[in-house]
Amino acid sequence: MKQHAEEAVKTILEYLGEDSSREGLLRTPHRVIKAWEEMTEGYAITDEQSLSTVFNETSDQMVVLTGISFHSNCEHHMLPFIGTAHTAYIPNGKVVGISKLARVVHQYSRRLQVQERMTEQIADAIDNVLNPLGVGVVVEAHHACMSCRGVKQTTTSMTTSALRGAIKDEPETRQEFLSLALRNSGH
Repeated sequence: MKQHAEEAVKTILEYLGEDSSREGLLRTPHRVIKAWEEMTEGYAITDEQSLSTVFNETSDQMVVLTGISFHSNCEHHMLPFIGTAHTAYIPNGKVVGISKLARVVHQYSRRLQVQERMTEQIADAIDNVLNPLGVGVVVEAHHACMSCRGVKQTTTSMTTSALRGAIKDEPETRQEFLSLALRNSGH
């Protein structure tokens, strides 16, 4: 299958008018497929693997991790979108190792995506594995499909959110999360 994928890249190079036998392009099909394998490794990771380190704790105050950088690829044009995710949850008897919140962002960003679905998937994973009192996720990203093609808007960014439980249902808790998540983002 990998050989077929490399042949497909070679065909695209030739379609674009390139000489795929040119020295600089000889290994390009191999490098492209290797890069795509890395950029889509999230398909092989489960929520339980990403959120694997859990501790029993009585804390019931919001846990917020902001500034989680990520890059993903839009499923419509296979072009990158790059941004920052902010996550929060209110523990319900257990807390997760803080790096695991970054891992779940990595898991879902390393797939062909749309930002809206990715934001929901991150929130659902935290909600399903930890069963917290509330979950909040905000994702901010710049989309290359907006800047290098089509409308060519180079300064736009998109913000999406997914809220669950107390963070969604309680206005004061929602405001606390949003003020913590967006305090350094320019919003």
